[in-house]
Amino acid sequence: MTGTPRTPLSLAETEAIARAAHEGQTDKAGRPYAEHLQAVAEGVRARGGDAEQIAAAWLHDSVEDGVLSEQWLDEAALSDRTKDIVRAVTKRPGEPPEEYAGRILATPGALLVKEADLAHNADPARLARLDDEATRKRLTEKYTRMRALLGLG
Repeated sequence: MTGTPRTPLSLAETEAIARAAHEGQTDKAGRPYAEHLQAVAEGVRARGGDAEQIAAAWLHDSVEDGVLSEQWLDEAALSDRTKDIVRAVTKRPGEPPEEYAGRILATPGALLVKEADLAHNADPARLARLDDEATRKRLTEKYTRMRALLGLG
């Protein structure tokens, strides 16, 4: 992109954008989706992630969920690394888990964001809020498999 360089979005601005984009959205347990975004961002910070990774954590589901477009991401005043991490952790329709994991592993900084995402998704207290035992079991298996594909144990 050419033109006058823009001041990069601060973490507070990125958080505000993510919260606004997901406004009214809830997780599978009916909780405000922003709680998940905050938990992932805090998980990245706690694991030693840098500002670019924390920004990506706030935005990690925005393109996948369709609340922000690829074009928005392309044009956003974010570092290329943050954008690359968001793209890496964005699942594509019909994509095999092995391909998804490979892209995460090939993208510097993405594994830490996905690790924090999986940690929150697989949190037993969070899963316990789900009404359906079959859904809990399916999600637990899905997260366990992804952790294995990413070499997270």
